[in-house]
Amino acid sequence: MTAKLYCFGESGNAYKAALTLELAGVDWEPVFVDFFNGEARAEPFKQINAMGEVPVLVDGDLTLTQSGVIQQYVVDTTGKFGGAPEDKYDVMRWVLWDNHKMSSQAGPLRFLMNFLPEDKRPQEVIKFMQGRLNAAYAVLDGHLQGRDWIVGDGMTAADLSCCSYLFYDEPFGFDRADWPNIDAWLTRISEVPGWKHPYDLMQRGLPA
Repeated sequence: MTAKLYCFGESGNAYKAALTLELAGVDWEPVFVDFFNGEARAEPFKQINAMGEVPVLVDGDLTLTQSGVIQQYVVDTTGKFGGAPEDKYDVMRWVLWDNHKMSSQAGPLRFLMNFLPEDKRPQEVIKFMQGRLNAAYAVLDGHLQGRDWIVGDGMTAADLSCCSYLFYDEPFGFDRADWPNIDAWLTRISEVPGWKHPYDLMQRGLPA
């Protein structure tokens, strides 16, 4: 049975799940959620996910929400991207770090800078969030010094979580040239066979 991922292309959190499913070789298909026209908050979708957000994975009788949970499900069911047994908690540590310190800032910031009318963009909030993100980039760039991957000797869910928003082209204050270790790491990820850009995996909600 084909798993269904409720998603839309602009969602970096959905991209984490979609890319993990794709690279793990799971039989899955995207189900477009028209977020920008309010579908995620409408009652039919909230019957699927009361939180009113993507991603949502439906695999047979199982429904999962939250990108990190979906990634862990892929790890548990395919045996891929979990790292060595002794790395389990370190992988989890970086997935949670990303969710709390990086993606949680990058997602709203990218929305404010690109998907709101220019005259409604709160410049002080944007400046504050960019400062928070720069601190997160510094942590990640420093950690990647002398490493190919965030944990262990191969790509794990930690990499697939932390990379998500950094592959988007819309400007939100991230310049790969400023962070050479992150830049090299993103290149390694994009060279993994089967890698796809978020807009090649999922339908966009807004025109290019």
